[in-house]
Amino acid sequence: MVKPLLIEVGVEELPAIPLLKELKNIETKYAAILEKNSLLCEFEFYYTPRRLVFWHREFKSMQDDSSEEFFGAPLSVAYKDGVPTPAALGFAKKCGVEMSQISHALKDAKEVLYYKRELKGQASYLLLPSIIEEWIKSLEFGKSMRWGSLQESFIRPIRWINVLFGDESVEMELFGVRSCKSTFVHRISNFEKTAISGAKEYFEVLENGGVTLFPEARREKILADFAALESQNGVKIEIDADLLDEVVAITENPTAIMGSFDAEFLQLPPEVIITSMKEHQRYFPVFKSGALVNKFVVVSNALTNDFSKVIEGNERVLRPRLSDALFFYNNDLKKGLSTTGLEKVVFMKGLGSVADKIERERKIAHTLFEIYNPQDATKEDLERAISLAKADLMSEMVYEFTELQGLMGSYYATALGENAAVSTAIKEQYLPNGEESALPSTKMSAIVAMSLKLDTLLALFSINQIPTGSRDPFALRRAVNGLVRITKEHDLSFDIVAMLKLLAEGYESFDIAKLEAFFLERIRQYFKVNPSIIEAVLMTGERELLSIAKKIEALDNLAKSEGFGESFSTFKRVANITKDIDLANIAEMNPALFEQNAEEALFRRYNEVRTRVYESYEEELDALFGLKGELDTFFNDVMVNAEDERIRTNRKALVASIYKSISKIAEIKEITI
Repeated sequence: MVKPLLIEVGVEELPAIPLLKELKNIETKYAAILEKNSLLCEFEFYYTPRRLVFWHREFKSMQDDSSEEFFGAPLSVAYKDGVPTPAALGFAKKCGVEMSQISHALKDAKEVLYYKRELKGQASYLLLPSIIEEWIKSLEFGKSMRWGSLQESFIRPIRWINVLFGDESVEMELFGVRSCKSTFVHRISNFEKTAISGAKEYFEVLENGGVTLFPEARREKILADFAALESQNGVKIEIDADLLDEVVAITENPTAIMGSFDAEFLQLPPEVIITSMKEHQRYFPVFKSGALVNKFVVVSNALTNDFSKVIEGNERVLRPRLSDALFFYNNDLKKGLSTTGLEKVVFMKGLGSVADKIERERKIAHTLFEIYNPQDATKEDLERAISLAKADLMSEMVYEFTELQGLMGSYYATALGENAAVSTAIKEQYLPNGEESALPSTKMSAIVAMSLKLDTLLALFSINQIPTGSRDPFALRRAVNGLVRITKEHDLSFDIVAMLKLLAEGYESFDIAKLEAFFLERIRQYFKVNPSIIEAVLMTGERELLSIAKKIEALDNLAKSEGFGESFSTFKRVANITKDIDLANIAEMNPALFEQNAEEALFRRYNEVRTRVYESYEEELDALFGLKGELDTFFNDVMVNAEDERIRTNRKALVASIYKSISKIAEIKEITI
C-alpha cells in the first residue's frame, strides 16, 4: 500500500550562498538514507528561503520483508571432534542465536557456518522521524548557530515541522520543535500559522498565501519579468547566472522591478557601479546600446500591486553606496598611483612585504622579456607596468571593493596618462583567475601575469608552503593552470625544469624537483583527456609546456579518430618488440641485409616519413601511424627474430627506429584504450 508523503521543515530565512552550495547534496543524502531503510522511491525536492520540502506522490506504508545472510568459518575450523570451537560460538553470538540454530552452506567450494535471519518490514511512519532527523543533521552549510537553550545547532533556527503521511500527521520532534498539521505562508499575507487538512490543501494554501514553492517557477517568473522590462524600456538586463540563483533562493514571491540612480554616477568606471549593485544589493545592471545606463533591476519579494515604495527604498539604499564610490574614485585620482606604504603590508611571513614581492616579480618579468622579446611594448613599458601593478592596493576604492584590484589600477593609470600597453598589463595581471576566465590580451600582459604567478609559486615553495590534499589557500594549483593557458594562448615556450632553475636563483634554496612534480600533477588534472595519453607524453621526458600541450592534443585527436584501435594494436606490437632495445643506441640499419620485399617497402616508406618536415605534431603522428599497412605486411611476411644475428639485429633496428620517432612525441606503450 502507498500513500502521499509531504515533509516540510520550516526555518528562519536561509542565507542563499550556503544553501546553494549544499543544494546538490540535499537530495543525494536524503535518497541514501531512504535506501538504507529500504524505502527509496521517487520524490521531488523544493525550497524557499523559509522551508525545505520533500514530496512523494507515492510512499510505501511498510518496508518490504527482507532477510540477512551470515557466513562463518569453514566447518573444519568451526568444530573440533564434533564440538563447536570458540570461532563457531562467536559466530552464533554475532548472529544473536543459539548454536543449535546455525546451519551449514557452501561458499567458495567450502562448507561454512551459515545463518539466515528473516526481517519483518516496519511501518514507515515509525521510521520517518529518525529518517528526517538523520537527513537534516547530515546537511553541511558551513557555519551553524544555536538558539534558545538547545545544545544542537543548525544553519538557522527551525520554527515548524509538518510531516503528512496521507492526511495524517506524523508525530516527531526536531530541535525542540514538535510536528504539527500546519504551515506558514508569505509573511505579508499572514504572519500566523495556517492549519491544513492534507497534502493537497498544503499546495493550495501556499499558492493562495503568496508562496511560489517551486524554484523553477520562481526562476521562470523572474526571467519573464526581465523580458517584459526589456521590451517596455528598450534596454538589456545583464543576467548573472550566480546572482539569478541567489535571488531565486531568497524569494518566495518574486517580482522584478526597475529603479534608477543619478546619472552623475556614470562617471564612475562601470565595474564599480556593477559591483556595488551586485555584491551589496543583489541588483542586476541595465544596458542600452552596449553601455551601462543609470537603471537597475531588483527582484522584490513583496506582496503588493504598488511597488513604488519598494523602488523608492532601493534607490535610497543605493545612492549612498555610489556616493561613497565616487568620493573614493575622485580622492584616488587626486593622490595618483603610488606604491608608498606597500613596504608595510606583509605579503606572507617569511616572504617579506608586498613591496618585496613587486621586486621579485620585476626580476622575473625582465628575464621573461629578454626571452620572449614582445613586439607590442618596450622595456620601459614593462618597468612602468610592474612598478604600478600593485599600486591600487593602497587606493580607497580597492580597500572598499577588493575584487576590483588591478582593474582600478588600470583605470587610474589611463586617467593619469599612462599608455595603453601599461594600463592593459595592470588590468590583466591576475588573469586567468578561473577555468572560464579571459586571458591576457597582449604578450606584455602575459609576461606581467606570468611573473606574478611564478613568483607566488617559487616564493611559497621556497618556504615549504606546498598545497596538501584539498587545501590550497594561495591558489597555487590555479597559478599553474594559468601558466599552461597563457603559454598556449601566446605560443610561448616554457621549459618547466630549465625555467624554474633559472628563476629560482633569487629565492631561498629548495628542491626544484618538488615544484616540477607539482607542475606535472596540475598538467595531469588540467587536460580533460584519457589520463594514459597524458602519461604517454610525460614519459618521454618532455617538460616544455607548449610542446606538452600540443602533443597531448595531437595524440588525443588521433586516439579519437576512426580506426585508431586497429592502428594502435599494430604499434603496440612495435613497442613490445623494442621494449628491450636502448633507443639511444640503435644499431645502424643496413639495407643490403634486407631479404624480403616487405622490409624494403617499410624502410623506404619510413625514410619518406622520417625526412619530411611537419607543421604540427598531429600531422607527424598521422604520417607515422600511416605506416600501419607496411608494418602489418612486414609482420606477416618477415620473421623478426631470424636465426642469423645480423639479420635479426637489422630487422629490430628498423622497427626500433620507427618506435623511436613516435616516442619523441609519446610513449604510446603507456596508452590504454
